[in-house]
Amino acid sequence: MAKTKWNDATTVLGEASPRDVVAFCKAKKMEIIDFKFTDVPGTWQHFSIPADELGEDVFSEGLGFDGSSIRGFMEIHESDMLLMPDPATAVVDPCLEVPTLSIICNIKDPISGESFSRDPRYVAQKAEKYLIKSGVASQSFWGPEVEFYVFDDVRYSQSPNSGFYQVDSMEGSWNSGRDEQPNLGYKVRYKEGYFPVPPSDSLQDFRSRAIAKMKAAGLQIEVHHHEVGTAGQCEIDMRFKDLLRMADQVQWYKYILRNHAVENGKTITFMPKPLFQDNGSGMHVHQSLWKGGTNLFAKKEGYGGISEMAQHYIGGILKHASALLAFCAPTTNSYRRLVPGYEAPINLVYSQRNRSAAIRIPMYSNSPKAKRIECRFPDPAANCYLAFSAMLMAGMDGIRNKLSPGASLDKDIYHLSPTEAAKVRQVPGSLEQVLDALEADHKFLLEGGVFTKDLIDAYISYKREREVDPVRLRPVPYEFHLYYDI
Repeated sequence: MAKTKWNDATTVLGEASPRDVVAFCKAKKMEIIDFKFTDVPGTWQHFSIPADELGEDVFSEGLGFDGSSIRGFMEIHESDMLLMPDPATAVVDPCLEVPTLSIICNIKDPISGESFSRDPRYVAQKAEKYLIKSGVASQSFWGPEVEFYVFDDVRYSQSPNSGFYQVDSMEGSWNSGRDEQPNLGYKVRYKEGYFPVPPSDSLQDFRSRAIAKMKAAGLQIEVHHHEVGTAGQCEIDMRFKDLLRMADQVQWYKYILRNHAVENGKTITFMPKPLFQDNGSGMHVHQSLWKGGTNLFAKKEGYGGISEMAQHYIGGILKHASALLAFCAPTTNSYRRLVPGYEAPINLVYSQRNRSAAIRIPMYSNSPKAKRIECRFPDPAANCYLAFSAMLMAGMDGIRNKLSPGASLDKDIYHLSPTEAAKVRQVPGSLEQVLDALEADHKFLLEGGVFTKDLIDAYISYKREREVDPVRLRPVPYEFHLYYDI
């Protein structure tokens, strides 16, 4: 039976059973089985076993690990946890030399046997079940536009008496006068990196080769291009998928790009704002609700071609935006990006074309199948299992309570009169503020047990103790420029 499911070129098993996975490993002569899972901040963790140690029982009994050593998980006195491999996620790893099958895992408590409340993937699974149980829709589709920078060199250090960072790229506009023996020019000017052809876009083949690896891992790619920023800002877009599958794919996306960059002597960062005075990296998230093959967000006569349900969904996101940002723009660096002047979506309004609005309705197509909303304030530092789930829960709260998004704003927001501008609500200005907002506004996340108070409290505590306070307590280089001689 197994032989009919794959051929010599198969690298993605799809909806496989434990028996299928074991048979595949033997038939394809896999040597290593790698088990991946996601910590609370959103980073993949893993460990591996020899392939001949893999049996069907692993999928039912799980594999033990120390949860106290994983960020945001357990305390030292309750550290034993179980990884439960999901056979439907089995993929031949496209980045490794030794034949390795990678499997994404869920997490369980070995004592209670229950799924772990702080497992980000479990949250996404509960969000999908909540949507179906609500009767509002049977499926949600998600399409994140993940931006990133490709650098040639990165150095940084922090100690009690010093601190610095320095990144470099052969494309960087600042290198137009560098002696490169020879310097061939073709440096991308600040904020002019959108769509230049090679040789100015020096990363065309780099992205194309990365796409080949992504496709081998089952990612369906729609487009790739250089982005606005100098010094190698890029974007590769995946075709929309359901919530859980897309969150899994974003993890693969980041993993493949990082390893592909190292293989090519480069380095990639998903930091929202690695460069001063140029565009940051966002993750605009397209989303829609469907039922019975019908797009519930589409209505030809509606504003921007969207339905009343879609407007209520937008109303929910705008109402809870400050709390959502704790998951969608989850770093101190995120708020270096969310500032005026760099296409940053800082205004908590919606518009059918305005790119500085928090919610945009894309107008590329009039097809009902293409109608969706685009939430523009998330960035690629987000844990997508949590960010997608939180946005869905906010949108569902809007639908349930028929929340109005207010009037659309189709003017150039940066040229509004002072009176008009004063009426436009903006995103908070720091991670500290959005964590406070999440602490005050999270009831909508608890509906259906999708998020738990335990997870939210642990998340807020981690962010405050490990990110907000350490950044707040350290002087930064520019403060010496401003204050050393006072």
